[in-house]
Amino acid sequence: MTVRFLYSNINLMKVYLDNCAYNRPFDDQRNIIVRLETEAKLAIQQMIKDNEITLIWSDVLDYENNDNPFEERREKISEWETLASGKVMISDAIIEKAREYMDVGLRQKDAVHIACAVYGKSDYFITVDKKILNKSIKDIVVIDPIDFLRRLQNDG
Repeated sequence: MTVRFLYSNINLMKVYLDNCAYNRPFDDQRNIIVRLETEAKLAIQQMIKDNEITLIWSDVLDYENNDNPFEERREKISEWETLASGKVMISDAIIEKAREYMDVGLRQKDAVHIACAVYGKSDYFITVDKKILNKSIKDIVVIDPIDFLRRLQNDG
């Protein structure tokens, strides 16, 4: 099985945040864009805690987070797995889908993240990585935290 759902909130919007998004609050906040993206990401996390949207997690998030040299960051980020409604396990199908995304110029790890988000039936892939945001991905909405909140306000 590719996706393990821990509990079911089928009616809630599903989001997948990549490792760059989780790390944004730890970045240098003197840059106004970084600070705004941090505030937006923290608002998204609060929406997850308040069960307004649901979070999808993956093996690749665990893998990438475990490589983080900063213990405090690793621990803070790994706590989010406990709030996820589902976890996507790496499979041959995900690897194959990731290869398709690599064909449009994504790096391997980024491609696997997006494939996990798609297989987890996420509605949005949230990132602050400009190299990902500038790619055209047809299977999922790739968006930064600020534009995600803006879209929610406009749709709501």
